[in-house]
Amino acid sequence: MTDDQNPRGPLLILDGASLWFRAYYAIPDKLRAADGRSVNALRGFTDMVASLITKHRPSRLVVGLDLDWRPPFRVALVPSYKAHRLDTSVGAAPGAEEVPDTLTPQVEMIIEVLAAAGIATGGAEGLEADDVLGTLASRERRDPVVVVSGDRDLLQLVRDDPAPPVRVLYAGRGLAKAELFGPAEVAAKYGVPQQNAGPAYADMATLRGDASDGLPGVAGIGDKSAAQLISKFGSLDALMAAVDDPEADLAKGLRAKLVAAQDYLKAAAPVVQVVRDAEVILSGPEALPITPADPDRLLALATAYNAESPITRLVTALTAVHRA
Repeated sequence: MTDDQNPRGPLLILDGASLWFRAYYAIPDKLRAADGRSVNALRGFTDMVASLITKHRPSRLVVGLDLDWRPPFRVALVPSYKAHRLDTSVGAAPGAEEVPDTLTPQVEMIIEVLAAAGIATGGAEGLEADDVLGTLASRERRDPVVVVSGDRDLLQLVRDDPAPPVRVLYAGRGLAKAELFGPAEVAAKYGVPQQNAGPAYADMATLRGDASDGLPGVAGIGDKSAAQLISKFGSLDALMAAVDDPEADLAKGLRAKLVAAQDYLKAAAPVVQVVRDAEVILSGPEALPITPADPDRLLALATAYNAESPITRLVTALTAVHRA
């Protein structure tokens, strides 16, 4: 994905909550806004956006938002989905996510900065940011796509065909150690078939489960055995068809595990798979702004939020991309 191959630059789609959570835990909580609020997540997230713009030189940029972090359709299928993240403290709103007290106010601050800068946010009613990213990436037919997230589930989006390609910059260990994945890299790291690496990764993840999302997976099946099964049979649907076929080449013990987990697998598959046809509402144009949409407001926010340095770096990054 060189500049010669794509002079316009890619569509860059960011998993907002995933990145500002990582910024919050990576940046010491030492600085304060003028009103006393913490600004570590705001400063760290803004620096992340500036760094990503500088590195990838996108023509368009969208920050995906969670309008519902625990969608009802996923909970109905697998009640344990993210249940361990529910805020059970006294007075917490029903269904609220457990979030550090000093992070919650910063989310609104981040949205304010993005709006003043002219960077679009996108959300879909009743859905997670994953579904926003999945929809925007899947429907793109013009520019290469780079999805940035600390959630491995987004690896299911990688593709080479149909063009344009979709790559996932996985930032699970922070942006400095982020890894760029396409189908070849997903296949090499996780042992799934390269020709359908994205869907195969989702199938493998369904079998394996994901404790961070409250998905138990199939008892006795881990990363390696899940990948081997998907590689052998091609897909989760084909594997489950083999479970029902007494002539299929499945070891007795393995067949028993899969039979016992049939109901779970039928329910979990659509939970793991991101929505690709969501009604995404954008706050503004996707095009990367040449200059901030509201420079006076952005300057005021930089001062009020003690974030002059990261916001200056963001503005510099925007200007540099258009000058290059």
